[in-house]
Amino acid sequence: MVEITENQAAPAFDLATDGDGRVTLADLKGKSVVLYFYPKADTPGCTTEGLDFSALADQFAAANTVVIGVSRDAAKKLDRFKAKHDLKVILGSDEDGVVCEAYGTWVMKKLYGREYMGVERATFLIDGAGVVRRAWRSVKVKGHAEQVLDAARSL
Repeated sequence: MVEITENQAAPAFDLATDGDGRVTLADLKGKSVVLYFYPKADTPGCTTEGLDFSALADQFAAANTVVIGVSRDAAKKLDRFKAKHDLKVILGSDEDGVVCEAYGTWVMKKLYGREYMGVERATFLIDGAGVVRRAWRSVKVKGHAEQVLDAARSL
């Protein structure tokens, strides 16, 4: 498994997004980026996380920071998820899992004694030069978006 650590170059990414768009790390040069990985669109924890980041969208923008939520869901599913909950962040589709692999978030998980591969809830704060400045693994949703905003403001 890849272990992304602070002060290393962020792996490049190129993702399809909601709204038939694309987003790449290269296109965001000069801006800070919050790349948060979540297991599955429209599930309770993932919805809460999306709503929490969306509630702070204007404050992230004021800190010159773009917020991108990444899951392995198809872009069309992300369109429905975003519209249903009026989310204000970019949602990236990593259907083939390349970005999850690059960031080490495709991991073995365990639920009710059953082991399976899935997306770890993790967040990476990348500065305008493309360097990972903070990495949060095994994220607990409550209060997380505020913690990330505080870190973004300190860049």
